[in-house]
Amino acid sequence: MSTEGRPAEPASATNVLESAGFVRLIARADGDGLAASGLLATALADRGTPFQVTVGRTVTERSARARTPTNEGDITVVVGTADTAAETDDIRLAGIDRPSTLEAVDLVRELGATPDPVLALAGVVAGGSDPGAGETEWLLETALDRGLLEQRPGVAVPSADPVDGLAHSTRVRAPWSGDLAATRDALSGVVDDPDALDVDDHRAIASLVALDAVGAAEATDAAATSIGRLLRPYATPSHAVATLGGLADVLEALARTQPGTGTALAMGHDVRDAALDAWRERGRRAHAALEGASTGRYDGLFVVGIDDGPVEAVAAIAAAYRSPEPVVLTVGNGEAAIATREPDPLGATVEGIARDLEGTEPDAETAADADGTDVEYDIGRRRGYLRYDGGVDDSTIIAAARDLL
Repeated sequence: MSTEGRPAEPASATNVLESAGFVRLIARADGDGLAASGLLATALADRGTPFQVTVGRTVTERSARARTPTNEGDITVVVGTADTAAETDDIRLAGIDRPSTLEAVDLVRELGATPDPVLALAGVVAGGSDPGAGETEWLLETALDRGLLEQRPGVAVPSADPVDGLAHSTRVRAPWSGDLAATRDALSGVVDDPDALDVDDHRAIASLVALDAVGAAEATDAAATSIGRLLRPYATPSHAVATLGGLADVLEALARTQPGTGTALAMGHDVRDAALDAWRERGRRAHAALEGASTGRYDGLFVVGIDDGPVEAVAAIAAAYRSPEPVVLTVGNGEAAIATREPDPLGATVEGIARDLEGTEPDAETAADADGTDVEYDIGRRRGYLRYDGGVDDSTIIAAARDLL
């Protein structure tokens, strides 16, 4: 089950891509993966190199696609971990020690192209890092100098209407989250006309949202840090999505629900309406699932059980605003997700849980003749995902996670 890749050095990867007759881009299903593949796809399009972008939900899916025979001269770029032959010429942007987006930025620059700094920063934000921190400082300075970003008071949501944006955002959790009418009521004394907001209005919105998020009955200490990442956003005046943080949220949603639309958005195509519709639906479902969730606390682990909903979004929201422990495990129907506030990689933990589940005998009513549980998983920065037979009891997954954390 090992997914250790052998990432190509930028120079050799550049040589391979420059001579490629066709490039297959196989991306991990998250905002970081979409941004990385979008940067590379745009660079290839500018060079006139034919390409195809697909998104693999799990390591198994990406590995199977990467192993599919290709024509002579074709090159495969895998964004995310995959299990493929080490001797191939495939290029791998694993995105474990640093965002895949930054690996893609390096590769695009080696190709002589100029990466879109807004998309690159959105990928970094989606991967759990702050824009402008560390090696992203030059990307932020470039975007600001070119007028592609403008920092202002307010909140980092995708739409110009803060009511719509806050109601569906997975980057904030407040008593009104997921409910458009409740959000409108909460902001009624601040937002009269969303098309005529001034600086003071944006500042008042930010203050109200921060107070509601931190002051919620179930909020944990982590909420104060998390809400800080939503405030004083970088507006994107020339982009279809209103803010940098909002773009990261949309990319995260599309990667799991409509990857084709996500790829189109990352490449600058006009898919705004479809993108925001998918983002709204995912946000609504995530907050509804968290509202009705069961919870359990263990040493170092907070467990959230849901009946239906996007497990990864629920885990991320809970880790940011509701979990008293640094790691969250969300368990759904045949799916589970892990999210962490810490920078420690989760790869070994997720792989270990998958191994444990593979040896589990599934429920006889759901898989009478099976010898074990069919498990697929994925690994990203500060997150993990598992898909398994629905007959596996939640307690089995929880026990495996507790043993490995």
